[in-house]
Amino acid sequence: MAVIVLATVIGYETALRVKGMPISYDDNPALWANSRKDALEDQQHSVVFVGSSRIKYDLDIPTWEAQTGMRAVQLAHVGSNPIPMLEDLANDEHFKGNVVVDVTEPLFFSDLPFMFEKPAAGITYFHERTLAQQASFEINRLVESQLVFLDKDNFSMNARIDRLFIPNRPGVFGPPIFPEEFAMTQFDRQTCMTDRFAHDTSQVNVVRGIWAGMLKAKMGPPLTDAQIDAIVRNVKKSTDRIKARGGKVVFVRTPSSGPFLQGETMGFPRARYWDKLLRMTGCQGVHFQDHASMSNLPCPEFSHLDQSDAKKYTIGLASVLQQMQWIPGQKRLLTNL
Repeated sequence: MAVIVLATVIGYETALRVKGMPISYDDNPALWANSRKDALEDQQHSVVFVGSSRIKYDLDIPTWEAQTGMRAVQLAHVGSNPIPMLEDLANDEHFKGNVVVDVTEPLFFSDLPFMFEKPAAGITYFHERTLAQQASFEINRLVESQLVFLDKDNFSMNARIDRLFIPNRPGVFGPPIFPEEFAMTQFDRQTCMTDRFAHDTSQVNVVRGIWAGMLKAKMGPPLTDAQIDAIVRNVKKSTDRIKARGGKVVFVRTPSSGPFLQGETMGFPRARYWDKLLRMTGCQGVHFQDHASMSNLPCPEFSHLDQSDAKKYTIGLASVLQQMQWIPGQKRLLTNL
């Protein structure tokens, strides 16, 4: 039995490596908690990023650190509302650092329960984790860094079963199944699509189809002005607490394109959402459409940048923040790649 198991594992791992699949970490509460711990270290020379999937794709951490000389701590969650993460930092009296908040309007201005599940799980794990869990994380980190097949979201038995084509029963729908190479997660929690995915029209169209289905889904009635104001006032409580301790907060609107951008522009008019957020919180903001270095970067599947354009966006964002004197001047001058 041991020989069979060993042969199966070696065969599976070899097949994935021959296919060119990279190492990808499970983006679970334990990994988030590890980054959340890093948010408390060397805060003067760090920037914490909270948000949704776009900042996880669009921020290229090595480029950011080379451009700014400041460490990037990635706390964003895919498909989630970032406000709980901002609140968690605001409630931590030990946090006095710099926060970049990514605003994806359909997620940020929403009270749908499932958008809070991942942030809640990560925050709870961080505050309640035991020494045994921390030790287990370090062991798992060592093993996961060496084996491709340990990517639970793509290569576990359940993940492979989920990818079998089984038609939905009438009125019953499973979660969307994304192509394997759409979301590769590194240990620093940066997520990226592979270059192979970005240039494969068939894979890109699968994700575009998923987004199209989500855009058609019923997400509830539009928010009233009173509801928007209530959300922003809640955000202001967090930003005020962070600023009162000497920290800084800036909001960023990361790129989208095509039908996704059109839908977001129509459903979330800038004056009613983005402009109000900045005005009521008293925080600065960087909207990608306002800067030539960021405004013309196309998203292959309309919502996230590929690795090449993520580097360009990161350079543009860092340069704007430096011009705003939100972070110190350039440590190393980079040009658009």
